[in-house]
Formats: sequence, C-alpha cells, structure tokens
Amino acid sequence: MHNEAMTDLPTDRARSADDPRPLPPERPLPEDCCQSGCNPCIFDLYQEELARYRAALRAWEARHAEQ
Repeated sequence: MHNEAMTDLPTDRARSADDPRPLPPERPLPEDCCQSGCNPCIFDLYQEELARYRAALRAWEARHAEQ
C-alpha cells in the first residue's frame, strides 16, 4: 500500500481551501450593453476585471507550482 499519496491529500485539500484558485469574471452578453456610449462601458469593466483575474491567476499558479 502506498501511504505517501494518502497522507498528502488532507494537506493539499487544506491548502486549496485556504487559497482557492481565482475564478474568471463572467463575460457580459451583447445585450447587456445599453449602446448609449457609457463611460465606462460594461465591456470596459469586464476587460479590467479580466486583467485583474489573469494577474491573480498567475500569482496563484506561482504559489502552487512548488506543491
């Protein structure tokens, strides 16, 4: 019986619970835009959220690469 895999699981689960993988923002639907030239537009806000998500994901992946 291979005990190493069994003993690592609770620690890995605890790390995942303490530091969950970032979730991507929800992309707005085309009909979510009112087409009235808002500044910022809902799609501009989405792009900003997407950039923050990508940065957070890179940081999360770097933290979890050593595991």
